[in-house]
Amino acid sequence: MTSPTFETVRKIGGDLEVTRLGYGAMRLTGQPGNWGPYPDVEGAMTVLRRAVEIGVDLIDTAHAYGAGYNEGLIADTLHPYAPGLVITTKCGLTKMGPGIAYRDGRRKAIRTGCEASLSHLRVERIDLMQLHWVDEDTPIEETIGAFAELVKEGKIRHVGVSNVTLDELKRARSVMPIASVQNRFSFADRSQMEIVRYCHDEDITFFPYGPLDGNPARIGAPLAERAGVLAEQAAKRGCSPSQFALAWLLALSPVIVPIPGTRSVAHLEENVAALQVSLSRDEANSL
Repeated sequence: MTSPTFETVRKIGGDLEVTRLGYGAMRLTGQPGNWGPYPDVEGAMTVLRRAVEIGVDLIDTAHAYGAGYNEGLIADTLHPYAPGLVITTKCGLTKMGPGIAYRDGRRKAIRTGCEASLSHLRVERIDLMQLHWVDEDTPIEETIGAFAELVKEGKIRHVGVSNVTLDELKRARSVMPIASVQNRFSFADRSQMEIVRYCHDEDITFFPYGPLDGNPARIGAPLAERAGVLAEQAAKRGCSPSQFALAWLLALSPVIVPIPGTRSVAHLEENVAALQVSLSRDEANSL
């Protein structure tokens, strides 16, 4: 691998500087159904500590991961947090059991979720709090208004949204500045390209979750069907196919910050090394 041709640093909301390869912590929860504590606590702690050691300075979690256990695990492992380490979390999705959850965007629910995350993460202010899912029974303007109140109170620094349509994103921005969007997006699944382009044009950070998703059931061509392309491009650059898939995201736009998750230290290290893959934006757009 050679030196990267894309920017390796991103400022979320214009002032929250992070390396453009974060870590998504959702996998460190009980299974099935993303419920309860992760059974191998020491193994999870090892992964989290190693992520910070090799330069990852953004860890993404959510109150619904576990529910609450994931945030607590991160705090148990990394608190007091190293200077510059950003922990992003989400609220607005209430987990009731394995695979059972409901969306709740009411003001009371957002406030309750924020307070729970502050407690679990052991912080006085959350650097980036994201709306996990839009509640169809609550206007998004009302939900984002609750976030705005928490920003004024100093409990949240920046606000983001997740799993949104372009219209919902624009409506959210009519209430207050939105620092980030977190939607499913990958080399294989480009169904959210319109939002990615909008975020690029408006300088909004975009977190593509599922960046290495190879599930054949997903809408769009799964990574398994793109294996030939990925392997060919990876071989040219001396990297693995998964590293190339991440590098493609990094090269596509400077606002993109992938947050791949893993339970393996070896896989974690492989993912972070994608920052060193050489790929231009023109090349990314041609594939």
